[in-house]
This record gives sequence, structure tokens and C-alpha cells, in this order.
Amino acid sequence: MLLCGAALAQARDVRVGLYANEPKIFLDEAGQPAGILVELLQEMARQEGWTLHFVPCEWQGCLDALQAGSIDLMPDVAYSPERDEKFDFHHTPVLHSWSQLYRHRDVPIASVFDLADRRVALLQGSFQAGLFTELTASFGVRPKLLPVATLDEAFQLVEQRQADAVIANHYFGNVHAPRYGLVETTIVFQPARLFFATAQGRNADLLILIERHLQDWQNRPQSVYFAVMKRWAADVPQAAVPRRFWWGLAGVLGLLLLVAGLALVLRRQVAARTQHLQAANEAVSRFKTIFDHATFAAWIANTDGTLDYVNARCAELLGQRPDELLGQRFLELYGPARRAEAEAFWRSVREGQGREARELWHRARDGREFSMLVSGILLRDVAGQPAQLACTAVDLSERKQAEAQIRQLAFYDALTGLPNRRLLIDHLQHALAAGARHGGSGALLFIDLDQFKTINDTLGHDVGDQLLQEVATRIQLQVRVGDTVARLGGDEFIVLIEELSEVPEIAASQAEGVGRKIMAVLNRPYQLAGFEHHSTPSMGIALFTQGQGTVDELLKQADLAMYQAKAAGRNAMRFFDPQMQAVVAERAALESDLRTAMQGQQLFLRIQPQVDRSGAVIGGEALLRWQHPRRGLVAPADFISVAEDSGLIHRLGQWVLEAACQQLVSWAAQPALQSLSLAVNVSVQQFRHPDFVPQVLEVLRRTGAAASRLKLEITESLLMHNVEDVIAKMQTLRAQGVGFSLDDFGTGYSSLSYLKRLPLDELKIDASFVRDLLTDPNDASIVSTIIALGHSLNLMVVAEGVETSEQRYVLDAGNCHAYQGYLFGQPLLPDEFARFVAQGRTEIAALG
Repeated sequence: MLLCGAALAQARDVRVGLYANEPKIFLDEAGQPAGILVELLQEMARQEGWTLHFVPCEWQGCLDALQAGSIDLMPDVAYSPERDEKFDFHHTPVLHSWSQLYRHRDVPIASVFDLADRRVALLQGSFQAGLFTELTASFGVRPKLLPVATLDEAFQLVEQRQADAVIANHYFGNVHAPRYGLVETTIVFQPARLFFATAQGRNADLLILIERHLQDWQNRPQSVYFAVMKRWAADVPQAAVPRRFWWGLAGVLGLLLLVAGLALVLRRQVAARTQHLQAANEAVSRFKTIFDHATFAAWIANTDGTLDYVNARCAELLGQRPDELLGQRFLELYGPARRAEAEAFWRSVREGQGREARELWHRARDGREFSMLVSGILLRDVAGQPAQLACTAVDLSERKQAEAQIRQLAFYDALTGLPNRRLLIDHLQHALAAGARHGGSGALLFIDLDQFKTINDTLGHDVGDQLLQEVATRIQLQVRVGDTVARLGGDEFIVLIEELSEVPEIAASQAEGVGRKIMAVLNRPYQLAGFEHHSTPSMGIALFTQGQGTVDELLKQADLAMYQAKAAGRNAMRFFDPQMQAVVAERAALESDLRTAMQGQQLFLRIQPQVDRSGAVIGGEALLRWQHPRRGLVAPADFISVAEDSGLIHRLGQWVLEAACQQLVSWAAQPALQSLSLAVNVSVQQFRHPDFVPQVLEVLRRTGAAASRLKLEITESLLMHNVEDVIAKMQTLRAQGVGFSLDDFGTGYSSLSYLKRLPLDELKIDASFVRDLLTDPNDASIVSTIIALGHSLNLMVVAEGVETSEQRYVLDAGNCHAYQGYLFGQPLLPDEFARFVAQGRTEIAALG
């Protein structure tokens, strides 16, 4: 191959031959040049300022035009010494290829021997004809060759039964064989390196620049070269030869070994020194030389299973010398755990059924196990009786490594390591199928970086790549392990969230929560190339439930929602469903108002009295209220869930605790109130916070409130997980005098064994049981059981929601200790509560 030292090409017109050989080079449905080689050449032209003019032609016509100077450059030219005399080539191959035979589905072709008198179509003017003829002639087989102008014409001949098989390069064959209903065979030959070629002595500058680009691209896994290879799912040069080549090679080598084995048997059994024996000896010598220096493993075993011949490659792979293996049983070459599979394979060979190559695991002397693709043949003596078993095998270790690399390229983004579009679609299809079978919801978050092109253009692609890698890392840290984060390409990312709530409003809120976390981390500054940079995202969210919708529909919906976010001014998040968008917008507005309320004077406490059986006030429960300037009085049921979903519940709980302790300090200065206790509700999230205990103790210390007058109300749901941690926190606070009440008792799950261990002071009967106490025997039984349980555990029992004298009478008859409800007083402002207590038990008793 020649590379001239001419000056590098400047901006110029380049005439390029174009023939049909999909997916390497072809005209697409719109009549535009397309394919692997076209895209690579177009990228070179873009960088070098070339103007490409593609000239359609048939293969032989393209080569003739190149030699005559009618075109400047021809892609997809396999190198050969003959062509080197006519054309110039660069050094680095663009692609590796090989030729493969594809048959009509009704024509049985299992080996070269089946090609006798078969009609085989192939491209006119290609080197395949000569090489294929040599291959078949070496086996004494003579097929009928049908030269054609194009590969499409060749495949059509086979489809129409005007030919039995066709020879094509594996790129074209793998794409078109399914279209024409053809079946690939294991007959593979002519491994080739593919180049761009010019007429000899012309356009050397083009080859110099092409060589420079290829060397640069193939040394960088993130280059446009690997992106094009991955997009067209092509084989990258230097990768291992695919399985079909090894299968074909194994078949050919098996046939060669058959001849060698027969010759060996013949030498032992023929006694007379005839000319036939001399020929056989010469054949044995030739084949033994070939096998002793072959790069594949081979052995021959006697009928008793002992090895009679082992070549050097086989011994090398097993970590022994050939002479050490002779006499051993061939089944010892396989690991104990894999031996049964190997024994079954060789049994099928003995029975004449093991024609297909099989992947078997072998064990080397050092214990290392490795996989080989094995072909087996039963050798017979001159009388036709089984004499020996022959094996050829190819080590698959490198191929398996290559398969792993190819999978990485095929399903993962080279820059970020995230799943690519293909793997995302696969995960989304599984999510939709699971949703259809089991119910449940999910969400698709479509993320696009704002002004990313500006960063790329002003700071360079290296900085842009660093930004994309950092974005990928930040997104992954905000999602669960089972969720999928993918990169579609460019600055577009997708997050697939599964197993959301079946309630659409809650699912939307959950998806919004994840989206806001991602928005927040992507808004933080980035340290890129030693400088601080800022970038913002626009996000679209599409929800799916019970497997409804298709992959394309969901991607389109999320994409449309993302563009709505951009239209809203960027750095925004939008839902595809307008109704759901309104729900999310309302919750977002409520969350924003709640943050404002916590900073202003909109939150306040009301206190609902708790009385004993005599009607005396013994304490109260602090209830949070929110007076919004526009919304009016906002019910706790409307804003507590928003606080929990947004993480504000910690600050909100801290505010209530602070206000309650300040109220206790105020009561301590008033004789009528100083003995009263004040109960404060604690959410599960607030209690599980690692700093919950120190925060409570700090508020007591800072305000000076008496810990013995503070009662924390927890719910049964807190006991569902990590009970030991709950008990430890309660014991720490109890040691400082803080009391505990189990709120809404009976509505959740409480193990009696845990209940006995909890440092509780009080059980509260849920209002739902008290409401139907007089009409529902089940509720009456539950209430009496809770009261009895409280007495047995020495706990005070407080009934909530007492609204009628009849309810109080029944509870009193059951020895309930205390009551809370509208019968005794509604939630009051602190000053109103103080006046209420001052009125004494007489009026309260009158109410009862």
C-alpha cells in the first residue's frame, strides 16, 4: 500500500463512487447517500472543507471509473496485492469484513460438500469468485457460479429460486438475508480489510488526510468513529472475529482433521508397502505439520477414550506438553462440573448426531476454566467400524471479551456510561409490560440542558463533555437503584421511574419530587476546566399507569412537556397531562405558600382541652392551624401531606414544638395552668430524623419549658420499621421527663410485645371508634378492649372525638380515664383556653 508525501489537500471537490452495499454505503429511501463509510467520509469532509459529489455506479463500473480518473475516491475496497498494482490505499483499515454464503431456506447446505452442482450467485468483478472456486476445488466440489452486477440482484435470484445460494460480505448479508428470506450458513471465507482507494499516483493528499483521521478516531473511544460504528451496530477493527466465522472455521478444520485421522488409521492398518501407503504417509506428514503449528486446538482419541494425538495449541491452552497428555482420557480435559455436558456431546458424536459445534468449558492444569467452540467427528476404519474420535476447538476467551465490549458499545453511552436509547426502550417496554400485568404507575422524565450549544461553542467540546459527565453523575445520585437514567444523545437525558403509587395524584407528586431534586442538583455550579460554570435544565414529565401507552407515545409526551418547560422560560418543569399539571401546579403553589407562612405570622396553635372523668381540665393537645391571606383557613389535611412530600415537615414540626414549649413556659407563670400537660403530634419523618432527640432537648433547654409537662404523640405507623431505634429515642427523652402518647391506637399495627417495651404514658382511642360506639358492636368491643389493655399496662386511656353525652356515659361506664372532643371544647386560641380553664369544672360538667 502506498502513501505519497504530497502536500495536504485544501478545500476542494471530491468525486466519490457510490454503489449499493448496505449498511456500509448505499442510497437511502430519500435518494441520499447513507451508510457507515458515507458518514465517516462526510465528517472528514466537514473538517477538511471538501465538497463531496457522490457518483452512483455498479461495483465493477466504480472500479473502472476510479482507474480511469472519472472519480477521485472509492470506499469499501478490500485490499489485495492485485489491487495494489492498480490503486493506492491508506494504512489503517476502515473496517474488517469477511465473505459468507447465504442459502435459500428450502435448500439444505450444511458444508462445502453440499455445494456440488449448486447455483451460487456472486458479485461480478469481486475477488470472491476466485477464492471461492479455490475453496470448493480443494474439496473436490464444483458449484455453478452466476456473476451479477449488484448484490441486490444476487439476493433476488436466490429468493426467486433462480439460484440456490449467494455470496456476500457479512455486513450486507446480515441486513438483507432476512428481507429476502435467506438463511446464513457456516461457510465463511476471505477475511478482508476495507479501505478508501484512489487511482494509482493520484489524490495522495486525500489518503494522507483520511489516514490521519482514522488513526486519531480509532485511538479515542469517544470519537465520531465509534459513534458511527455503534449507530450502525458495525464491528470495530481489531475486534474479535464473530462466532459465525469460528463456526465456519471449526467446520473446515474438522473436515481437514477428518482427512488427517483417516490417514493415521490407514497407516496403522494397511500392511503392504504400496504406493497408496506412501501417499497416505505423505498426507499424514503434511497434515501433522499443519496441525502441529495450527492456532486451533486438536486431538484424536481411541475408542477407549485415551488420547492418541494432541497438537501443540491444545497442550498450550491446557498448560501441559503434548506428550504429557497422550494416554490420558479426553474427558479429563473438562472441569468436573462441566464433564456431564461434554460426555453427552461426545456420546452424540459417537451416535452420528453431533454435527453442530458446541461450546464446552475446559480446565487447564492450574485450575483455570475457559470456553472453546468444539467440533467432533467419528473416524471409521476401512471396514466401516468406529475407530477414533477427532476434535478441533477454538478458544473463545477473546471473543467473549469482545462480546462484552460490543455489548457495552451497543447498549451504553460511551461518554457517560449511561444506558443509551436502545437499552432505555428495552427497560421502558418491560416497565409497560409489568404495569399491564400487575398494575402500578411510572413516570418518564425528559431532561434537556438549557443553552448547552453555547457552552460547547464557546468553551469547546471537551468542556461540554465534562459537563455531560457531571450531569449524568448528579442525576444518578438522585434516583433509586432500580430506576433507569439514560442518555438519548447530545444534551438529552431520560429518567425512568417505576413502582409509583396507583393513585394518579400521588404518583404525580412522587414524580414531581424526584424531578425537583434533579432540578436542584443540576442548578448547582459546575467546576469545569478549573473554572466555575452554571447550567440549568428544562424537564418534561409523562406519567403512565397499568401499562397504558406505547414507548413512542411516552417519549413524545415527555418531549412535548419538556418543550413546554422551555417555552415557559427554561429552568422549569412541566407535566404532559394538563389536568395533572394543574394538580402539580396547585401543590407547588401550596408548598411555596407554606414556606412563606413559616417565615411570617400565618401559622398559629389552637389547643383542644383534655378532661378527666370528673370534668377537670388535665391538659390539652396543640393543633397547628394556617391562616392564609388569600386562601383563608387552610385545613391541616390539605397542607400536612405537602409538607411531608416536600421535606418541610421537619421544619414545620420544629416550629410546632417550639411554639408548644413557649406555651408551657407561659402556663408555668399562671397557677391555674402550671400543672397542665400539653401534647404535640410528631410525624414519622420528624421522629426518624437522626437529630430528633437533640432537637427536642435543645428546644426544652432554650425555652426553659418543663419536660414533664410536654407529651409527644406518636402513631402506630412509626412502629412498622426499626422498632429498636424508636424505643431507644423514646427512652432517652423519657429519662429527661418527656411523656409519650400512642395516638389513633387501634387503626394501625402494634405488636403487644413491642407495646409492653415502649415507655408510654398514654393510649388514645381513635375518634373513628368513638363515633360509632353506640351503633356498631365491633367498635364498642374494640373500645372496651383498648381500655382494658390500658389498665393492664398501667397506661392512661384518652378517648378522642367525644361529641355526645351518650358517648361519654358509655366510656365512663367502661372506666375510660379521660376525654377529648367537641363535647368538652373545640380547639381554642391560647387566651381562650386559659379563660376556659379558669371557668372550672362546673361548666364543663354541665356540658356533660
